[in-house]
Amino acid sequence: MPDRTRERLTDLRNGLLKLHKALLDSERASYERDVARITSTGQYLNLVLHDPWFGWLHELSKFIVLIDETLDFEDPATAADADRLVSQARDLLAPSENGSAFARSYFEAIQRDPNVVLAHRDMMRVFTALG
Repeated sequence: MPDRTRERLTDLRNGLLKLHKALLDSERASYERDVARITSTGQYLNLVLHDPWFGWLHELSKFIVLIDETLDFEDPATAADADRLVSQARDLLAPSENGSAFARSYFEAIQRDPNVVLAHRDMMRVFTALG
């Protein structure tokens, strides 16, 4: 894999991971406010994996895994592969009141949590740097 392609995919992955963390933190706070206190790491992991409250984040998690797999392919990813993944990430991270389930939940998270707003801003800067 050309160094520039690997760098672009790694930068995309790292930006998405930071956003994912902010979204998880936001959803945890909302869950604890609206449903019940989370008392252990194991309980939290189980909720993230299986509770519908966190289910909308699975789409982003799976996308990050796709990037990881692309970075680990025996056949190196091409610049076109990186372009495609960046474009898909941009499409995914388009908050919308009337869009997909992910887009609506993402929109709601941005509306309620300033940390998500900042993480979204940072991800937009990553996209700008990726071209």
